[in-house]
Amino acid sequence: MKRNRADHEANQRLLSRRALILGGVQLSMIGALAARMRHLQVNEADQFRTLAEENRIKFKLIPPVRGEVFDRNGIQLAQNIPTYQIKMVREDARDIDAVIAELSKIIDLDEEALARAVAEMKRSAPFYPVTVADDVSWEDISRVSVNAPALPGVTPEVGLSRVYPLGSDFAHILGYVGPVSDYDLDRIDDPDPLLRIPRFQIGKVGVEAKEENRLRGSAGNKQVEVNAAGREMRELGRREGRAGADIQLTIDSTLQNYLQARLGDESASAVVIDCETGDLVAIGSSPTYDPNLFVSGISVADYALLTENKYRPLASKAVQGTYPPGSTFKMMTAMAALEAEIIGPDDTVRCNGYLEVADRKFHCWKRSGHGSVNLKNSLKRSCDVYYYDLALKVGIEKISAMANIFGLGVRHNIQMSAVARGLTPTKAWKAEVHGRDWVIGDTVNASIGQGDMLASPLQLAVMTARLATGREVTPRLVKSVDGVEQASGAGAPLKVNQDNLKKMRQAMFAVVNDRGGTAFGSRITTEGMRMAGKTGTSQVRNISAAERRSGVVRNADLPWKRRDHALFVDFAPADNPKYAIAVIVEHGGGGSTTAAPIARDITLQALYGGKPPLAAYPSKDRSRINGQQKRLEKVRPTAAVDGKDQA
Repeated sequence: MKRNRADHEANQRLLSRRALILGGVQLSMIGALAARMRHLQVNEADQFRTLAEENRIKFKLIPPVRGEVFDRNGIQLAQNIPTYQIKMVREDARDIDAVIAELSKIIDLDEEALARAVAEMKRSAPFYPVTVADDVSWEDISRVSVNAPALPGVTPEVGLSRVYPLGSDFAHILGYVGPVSDYDLDRIDDPDPLLRIPRFQIGKVGVEAKEENRLRGSAGNKQVEVNAAGREMRELGRREGRAGADIQLTIDSTLQNYLQARLGDESASAVVIDCETGDLVAIGSSPTYDPNLFVSGISVADYALLTENKYRPLASKAVQGTYPPGSTFKMMTAMAALEAEIIGPDDTVRCNGYLEVADRKFHCWKRSGHGSVNLKNSLKRSCDVYYYDLALKVGIEKISAMANIFGLGVRHNIQMSAVARGLTPTKAWKAEVHGRDWVIGDTVNASIGQGDMLASPLQLAVMTARLATGREVTPRLVKSVDGVEQASGAGAPLKVNQDNLKKMRQAMFAVVNDRGGTAFGSRITTEGMRMAGKTGTSQVRNISAAERRSGVVRNADLPWKRRDHALFVDFAPADNPKYAIAVIVEHGGGGSTTAAPIARDITLQALYGGKPPLAAYPSKDRSRINGQQKRLEKVRPTAAVDGKDQA
């Protein structure tokens, strides 16, 4: 019994020790748990309160500052300026109609812009701020701030807005920016997340669109705390992005301004290219438009004025427009024949006013004909029959191939929208596109730049620069990016006989400077600055045999759309070419009477770097030119300062 009692006491002591140990462990765990609970409840209460409210940390993109654009001399063409905006948050305003009614008593609101803003508020998240008035004055901001208690949800803000200080002069070159649309997103395979920011603006056309990736820059980001409803609570951190690159163009804004002023109200275009570098120093289309209208959204009325204008102000005719080049193409036919050694510069062709081919008469512009003409005289007098005869001997394939060498039928890679390829037709092209065989009459028409032959003013300027230099001059529009010079367009020597080119230049010199030349009336009289060129008149209608018998109707007596296009190309100085110019006036009539005077004036402006002396013009024209210069001096680019247009 004693042993049993001893065993029992030993077991009791053992159980007591185990109970103490277990109790100690339990107390330790309870203590640790209590400490942890205190830490969570006291030290990390804010964090868990946030989680309890289903708050989240989100990363938001910060739009970068868009790069600016300058001309070759550092003058700003596209800039960002601070602008005052009035924004509204729907959930704070609650009754948006009542708040807008109150706001309209304080500042003037554009009804069309306001309607867009209200529609955007209704389809956006209730906490998203929507701009209801853009580019407002400081006085308006002050009035809104003073009346803030009566305007719940309305806040004045300062942002950056794109402005084009030279207005319409650069519209077709720069283009404009606008909010990202669904169409923009659909045509991009992997859109930058920036593009999904509401109302984020991107380049729509022109340099703004073509250089979008460089100008846009890269986004920064910020960490924000948002609640379960998605409303931002506070900013937790931020990393700034990289501003877009600044771009310098090859354009001379002073010459560009003159070119646009000289084109005036004509439906016309002109291109000036530097023969040494390929730099496009001026490239204009008329009529033009104010790109500032598009930045915040153009009104329906303003847009209708542009789209309903028969002169198509939205189109950049200099690069998008393609036209039969007319007689400005004759140098290509002649070069093809000279290179093929089919004819020499002194060989003659007799012009009796027409050439009969396959029972059809192909007429010269001069009804009585030019008699016997060689290369120089055929170009000087623009004899059509001479080139009909050459075309029959050389054929369309060689003519089109030569045109390609000189930049026709080639899409030049410049940073403008919808740059046209033009057309230098061949037999294979006609069979593929029209399903018909090429006929000899097609070759005859093409020889004088008619029929299917098409070229843009840009291509004609490139052709002229290559004729002038004998090099493969390539047009360049962007001079530098963030100060880094871009590749020159000077080009390598053309693979043609330089003696043949010399003959072509001599013939083009005679066109302008020899009495009897088709452009003699538009010559430059200053020694050392004389130009060489070629007139062109391209038909847009067929002239029937009956009309020829009764007398061809004058352009002035025809409706505007049935009149001939007027063309002129030139380079100057003729003995040391600096610039090449091409001008096309849609339905302008004769190249010698309409296009050549415009091209001569632009050429002189480029050569002198400003207003040329009257002595550079023929004496009979000086009084008229003096009056013209005074009128054009009054034409200045429209400057936009603080969002307001100023003359």
